[in-house]
Amino acid sequence: MESKTRRLRTLTLGCSKNRVDTEHLVAQLGGGFVVLPEDSSEPADVLLVNTCGFIGDAKQESINAILGAVELKKQGLVGQIAVFGCLSQRYSKEMPELIPEVDAWFGAPDFDPILKWLKVTPDGSLKKFRIPTDCGPGTAYLKIAEGCDRHCSYCAIPNIRGRHRSVPMEELVEEARQLAARGVKELVLIAQDTTYYGLDLYRRRALAELIERLSEIEQIKWIRIHYSYPDGFPEDVLQQMASNPKVCKYLDIPLQHISDVVLKNMRRQVDGAWTRSLISRLRAEVPGVVLRTTMIVGHPGEGEKEFRELLDFCEEAKFERLGAFCYSEEEGTYGALHFKDSVPQEEKQRRWDELMSRQSGISLAFNQSRVGSEVEVLVDSVAGDSLVCRSQYESPEVDGEIIVHLPAGTDASALVGNFIKVRITGADLYDLEASML
Repeated sequence: MESKTRRLRTLTLGCSKNRVDTEHLVAQLGGGFVVLPEDSSEPADVLLVNTCGFIGDAKQESINAILGAVELKKQGLVGQIAVFGCLSQRYSKEMPELIPEVDAWFGAPDFDPILKWLKVTPDGSLKKFRIPTDCGPGTAYLKIAEGCDRHCSYCAIPNIRGRHRSVPMEELVEEARQLAARGVKELVLIAQDTTYYGLDLYRRRALAELIERLSEIEQIKWIRIHYSYPDGFPEDVLQQMASNPKVCKYLDIPLQHISDVVLKNMRRQVDGAWTRSLISRLRAEVPGVVLRTTMIVGHPGEGEKEFRELLDFCEEAKFERLGAFCYSEEEGTYGALHFKDSVPQEEKQRRWDELMSRQSGISLAFNQSRVGSEVEVLVDSVAGDSLVCRSQYESPEVDGEIIVHLPAGTDASALVGNFIKVRITGADLYDLEASML
């Protein structure tokens, strides 16, 4: 290892799973580096860019970030640039030719080559450690698996990240204990498919058992589940959500569509009837649950009839949180190989606009229904004379926030990372307002 301490900055694009990768990598650097905040404008000897290569917009964002890093290098504000993650894994031959100013290119998610390039000897004992970034001091993502065994028509992740590989339960519990010791009180469980957890290691779906073990950590108060696949959703997870006070009554479950035709083309392994039945079960067995989902418009096979069916379903299901994407044909996927991307981009955008317009009314009605209620919230940060908070019904970075106006003289900084009780006093489409109790 070089004796000189070097200044290193990271830049993470894409999803929360990428953020966890960056945090694990930074924890393995040892004492030879001073790690600057991601938003720092200070000069850095090394800039590591963790990229996303999922869909067109994400790829372009990553490319723009790399080009921005190259510009900083030309200005003398960055010494060396290394790029890793999904984009460089997916385009390992093309990217070095496209942007030759980058000093080194690596794939995902093996960090040993990056460490060796940084002249750091890989230490296996450090792989279980993390240095959390952003997301509020009281919250951390916990990535419980890597890769995916499903091959949905639109998704390149199995080609990029490989097959599903669960992280052993003991390692996850130890990682969670370390995070709790740092002040983390909320764990957000993430993977390409969290409900698939354990099938490769234990020959059974073990998400509920993992949740139960994580909830035994005294300092952890909230456990939140993201990225759950609808096919084979485990009944014991519903039981945990209904009865375990540490499990948030909140579920991120990307459904993508409701039309049988489109679901079949997407290779989603469920049909519309199964999807409707699952939503009914979730509502019935976990009273008060808040559901976040995502939909894709413009997939091959989606005509006006199928799109109208999707609109009607979303009105019927009344998802409290819903995001949507326009279908993006990705090379190497089943969709690109077997279907023609026949829906014009203008029509995809029209459908997206209509879906999100419908959803805005549903989201606003849900937020307004909460006015007057008293809830416990986790304080993420301070903004002026207000606290930026979330309840169990808001996930970090993807949902709205609860803005709590403080009485004069309140020591706001002492509340960050802690729980307080508030009364909801106002609501708009995204955010809520509240006062302290």
